[in-house]
Amino acid sequence: MNIYDHYYLKDMKTFKNRLIMIVIFFAFTICLPAQVTIVGHITAEVVSSLTATETLQLSFGQFSSEAAGGQIILTPQGIRSSTGTVNVIGGMHNQGSFFVTGEPDALISIQLPSGSTTLTNSANSGTMTVTSWVSDPSPQRNVTIPSSGAQPINVGATLIVGTIQNNPVGLYAGTYNITFNYN
Repeated sequence: MNIYDHYYLKDMKTFKNRLIMIVIFFAFTICLPAQVTIVGHITAEVVSSLTATETLQLSFGQFSSEAAGGQIILTPQGIRSSTGTVNVIGGMHNQGSFFVTGEPDALISIQLPSGSTTLTNSANSGTMTVTSWVSDPSPQRNVTIPSSGAQPINVGATLIVGTIQNNPVGLYAGTYNITFNYN
């Protein structure tokens, strides 16, 4: 064996040892889990429930239906107009008004009646129908409760008035539901 063979064998042995060490290193590296665990934090805050108070009753006021009847339109701003032969006369008329209270800066939605509501004359069983519900603010958008925690909502609608025979003289009354929800 010459000197070159000795160095060659020594280099091969060193190479083999290094190769074995590299294989072992990668084997352990591949087998070690590559994960970490961290602690997360959770919070929850309960806020006050929504409440609603009727501050002004919806009132179409006094009118006369005359020969053909028609409609009385009442806007959320309290503006009253009529169609057909309905004559609006004196007497108090006003939009319905509510105060919704809840968490300041929270978003709420407004759900008006989806159908009609019937008003009944308790003296003679005559009826009229209320339809076309509208509000200010509009139910088509989310409403933010102001920093005071109270949001005013005004409601209007249309009263369908029949003839004097269908709607005899007297006071007609009924109720309606409005729903307010947090969003």
